[in-house]
Amino acid sequence: MTQSDKVITLFGSLKTEYKTIEAMVKIYCKDHHKTATLCEQCEDFLQYAHTRLDRCPYGEEKPTCRICPIHCYKADYKLLSQKIMRYAGPRMLLKHPILAIRHLIAEKRPIPEKPAAGASNRHKRKSLGQ
Repeated sequence: MTQSDKVITLFGSLKTEYKTIEAMVKIYCKDHHKTATLCEQCEDFLQYAHTRLDRCPYGEEKPTCRICPIHCYKADYKLLSQKIMRYAGPRMLLKHPILAIRHLIAEKRPIPEKPAAGASNRHKRKSLGQ
């Protein structure tokens, strides 16, 4: 399934965060796995990240994953995420400067209070009938 075929819709800042993660994964995969499109491992990671964003209890008020007090990634995905972001992060400034700067600014925002029940993107989608 390609990213454009995804059925799950992300709203607001979650959509921007997904675009940032997707750009980082593409940079990492191209340089490490030498493929024109995403390899199976990177595609799997990107789908996992999309699901985690959809289910984030903070919803659109989500802080960046690095400063979030709720650690929702499984250990192996968390390690892969750190590896991808450490490699692709500095390269984002050249390839995707606007996404990179938005992400850096988002890291400076204060962490919101504990989210209310039903604030996730998933709950919002269900209430809109998607």
